[in-house]
Amino acid sequence: MRKTKAKKIPLAADAKYNDVLVTRFVNNLMWQGKKNTSYTIFYDAIDRVSKTTGDNGYDIWKKALSNVTPAVEVRSRRIGGATFQIPAEVRAERKISLSMKWLIRYSRERNGRSMAEKLANEIVSAAKGEGAAFKKKEDTHRMAEANKAFAHFRI
Repeated sequence: MRKTKAKKIPLAADAKYNDVLVTRFVNNLMWQGKKNTSYTIFYDAIDRVSKTTGDNGYDIWKKALSNVTPAVEVRSRRIGGATFQIPAEVRAERKISLSMKWLIRYSRERNGRSMAEKLANEIVSAAKGEGAAFKKKEDTHRMAEANKAFAHFRI
């Protein structure tokens, strides 16, 4: 084990919205170090969200992120030769990380012409409480609820 925790390097806020969350999202979206391409995709997706809904795209993206954010998850724990799925609360940093990763993953799996279009559609559906990313959150909560009997095994 390490002696000290690794230092977190603070992220720079993005230029358009001056938000560190946007930078984190773009970093998750990025492939092969192409950050400018990721920013282009993200801003284009936000513009598309604004056009389709008529509201501020940035606010809808924030709402979609909060709708997809899980509160509990199950963690595997081996006890006496059996593996139990033990429900546990999700740490704040991990909540944000999971919600971003789910939004990006399920937008990549959608049908559409460009990544910006797919991301925009996933953001709109997540903001409404629909879509694959929102379903993933619901499934995670359902699994934690089903395994509530093993909560006393928590570490």
